[in-house]
Amino acid sequence: MAAEKKLILTLFIAAFISLIVFISSIRVSSSSYKPYANVRRGRGHPPAFAYYISGTRGDAERIFRLLLAVYHPRNRYLLHIGTEGDGDERRKLSVMVRSVPAVRAFGNVDVIGKPDATTFMGASNVAAVLRAAAVLLKVDGEWDWFVTLSAGDYPLLTQDGLSHAFSFISRDSNFIDHTSDLGWKEGQRILPIVVDPGIYLARRAQIFRATEKRPLPNAFKVFTGRALFPLKYTYESIYSGSPWVILSRSFLEYCVFAWDNLPRTLLMYVNNVVLAQEVYFHTVICNTPEFKNTTINADLRYMVWDNPPKMEPLFLNKSNYNQMVQSGAAFARQFAKNDPVLDMVDSKILKRSGNRPALGAWCTARQGWFVDPCSQWDDVSVLSPGNRGKKFEESLKNLVDDSGSETNQCK
Repeated sequence: MAAEKKLILTLFIAAFISLIVFISSIRVSSSSYKPYANVRRGRGHPPAFAYYISGTRGDAERIFRLLLAVYHPRNRYLLHIGTEGDGDERRKLSVMVRSVPAVRAFGNVDVIGKPDATTFMGASNVAAVLRAAAVLLKVDGEWDWFVTLSAGDYPLLTQDGLSHAFSFISRDSNFIDHTSDLGWKEGQRILPIVVDPGIYLARRAQIFRATEKRPLPNAFKVFTGRALFPLKYTYESIYSGSPWVILSRSFLEYCVFAWDNLPRTLLMYVNNVVLAQEVYFHTVICNTPEFKNTTINADLRYMVWDNPPKMEPLFLNKSNYNQMVQSGAAFARQFAKNDPVLDMVDSKILKRSGNRPALGAWCTARQGWFVDPCSQWDDVSVLSPGNRGKKFEESLKNLVDDSGSETNQCK
């Protein structure tokens, strides 16, 4: 008899939980979804960002987690798993993306179905970024800045905070670390002639070097990421150049549509340059009178380098958390998959958990075990930057104020 009562109680609890889940799903499905087309953007409204998030085989879950960390209905997202991954992984990523109620409603996330072959240190990476920019311009031309992220990156503030801070600067500003002082890079990366098999092979391969070298060009000045310099707004001092950028829509339109021939000419030139991603956009923008005075000499990333620097920054962990969050940077890299420090960022900064987007002022559903607070929303133009967003605003203003100094200009 006692066993029967226990069984009945168990079934009742299970039925009750199922009823709660069902009611929650009804609440979500009955939300007044506002289509993405009705999001108010442009001058007079908060900025919108176009994110290109790239990864390789096995990165689907990392890309999805990063998407949730930087998601906002005002933005646009393009996700790319290179040719090393297979169709099943891309389909898995698409399914995860579609599981998010806001993504289904606003339709502002796309997964590239036909991937690009990219070569580490080769120019095929530049081609992939330009393709991403072209796609994002085609599907939505109203975003303000283009942001490149990899699966190993993570934000250090909410999108409310980022958009709030960027509201106070010119939308023609371009955040790109640059210098014409090539130093050791001249002999090791610029003068050597390399060939990127990713341009003509379907699968990823390593670059190979020609025996000859070529002189520096005199038709334009070569720029690249700075090799070594003190990071004024962080605690780290070792740096090795950066391919990571935040570029204005107007500059990306120039690079993609190229009404002047310089972007095409430089694309052919960097085809034979080691780490072309650290040269292409830097050289285009600093050799174009229309854009060279729009540069902010920073990439807004927090990275820790070995000494002397290696090809990639060190992996960040809990020991880096305090310096990371005090750095004034918008993003940090690189992180191992599901490193515990990411949980700290989620909990303390982004206020997200599980397969839910980072919390923002646009999220209006009551938070609970079975309800995603971002499964219902109100005006997506309302921002709540919080203390971190306001601190980042100060750092950004300092960078912009310093952009006119001689060391920060295209010289």
